[in-house]
Amino acid sequence: MAIIALHSAATGLTALQTSLDVIANNLANSTTDGFKASRVNFQDLLYIEKALAGTQNTNGDRRPTGLYVGLGTKVSGTQVDFRQGPARATDRDLDVMIEGLGFFEVQIEDDTGEGRAFTRAGNFTLNQDGELVLGTDQGRRLIPIVQIDETATAISISTDGVVSVLLPGQIDPVVVETIQLTTFINPGGLKQIGENLYIETAASGDPVVGDPGENGRGLLRQSFLEASNVEPVIELVNLIRTQRAFEFNSQSIQAADEVLRSLGNLRRF
Repeated sequence: MAIIALHSAATGLTALQTSLDVIANNLANSTTDGFKASRVNFQDLLYIEKALAGTQNTNGDRRPTGLYVGLGTKVSGTQVDFRQGPARATDRDLDVMIEGLGFFEVQIEDDTGEGRAFTRAGNFTLNQDGELVLGTDQGRRLIPIVQIDETATAISISTDGVVSVLLPGQIDPVVVETIQLTTFINPGGLKQIGENLYIETAASGDPVVGDPGENGRGLLRQSFLEASNVEPVIELVNLIRTQRAFEFNSQSIQAADEVLRSLGNLRRF
């Protein structure tokens, strides 16, 4: 019946609207350092079974196919693409890139994610206490805390996370702290909360903390940032595909409406 087509096409429009929103967010963050693109996954809905495959007729032959009419589609979830983004040189001592697996851990409000969140963005700066914090509007503090002496003349961050500073009147650098990285068995299960931050969930598994370069964790690169892994050309192609699919579903609604109008006009005859 046309009413089924009407409702199925409506579910398609709703799902495609969500896809359009995700694509728009990806494109909006194509220049956000450390950002990871998302994609929308779809799944079909229930089916009306009008004829069962395998039923036997009077001759003993079995029906080779069934007759099923689907009821549309829905968004089953969004999936984050954690592939490495391109490296971008900045020449800033406090910019750090993760080359490989892992997240920086930062401190957030206690009532969110048990007071800790995770990010791939390494655009750090110093706060009023000389602590290493994210260069965002909230200034999230890096964990473990890295505090730099205000008299330091140079800051060095090694590939294995050792932070050293050069103090006035000294020849040898002084080790301050070691930046650690956190990994998850299923990073796709992390929850996005904005600010380029993620928090753990039951799906992500427990965070595993360790030094860079150990047990498969990535290495750190000072004076580099990981750019967004959004590929604008691919997103634009997806945008066109989504727009065309939206148009096709709109035409399905128009066709179903015409059929219903024709059925309604039958009473005039």
